[in-house]
Amino acid sequence: MDEGSKIPEIPVTIDDAVVSLASLGAPLVVYFYPKDDTAGCTTEAKDFSALSDAFAAAGVTVIGVSKDTAASHAKFTAKHGLAVRLASDVEGAACEAFGVWVEKAMYGRKYMGIERATFLFDADGTLAKAWRKVHVAGHAEAVLAAAKAL
Repeated sequence: MDEGSKIPEIPVTIDDAVVSLASLGAPLVVYFYPKDDTAGCTTEAKDFSALSDAFAAAGVTVIGVSKDTAASHAKFTAKHGLAVRLASDVEGAACEAFGVWVEKAMYGRKYMGIERATFLFDADGTLAKAWRKVHVAGHAEAVLAAAKAL
């Protein structure tokens, strides 16, 4: 997904309801993460949750997306007291549309997985900024600063 693109009409599942990403309104932050309840993903979700009031005050909706199920998201949210909403993309349509379903390598083994990435859409629903290959430390704060600057 390139800057200037519109929020795609891609279905995701939030709290057992199928919704379109575009229906969530704008401005919108969509962040993709590999897996519920893993170290980096937990830190990232907690960081976005800690800033949820600041994002709301700026009028920005934040949604985290992975291929985990809605049930997995519910457990993850309850376990860590997350304030950020999580969307399930079990079929991978959103991952494909955003170009985050990529070949990865660990210990010499290649496999397909979600690249940690974040996309910020402005009030018109146009992609204003994309972060690829995200490093978690300080990322949520950087996204908030960019969102406030819209």
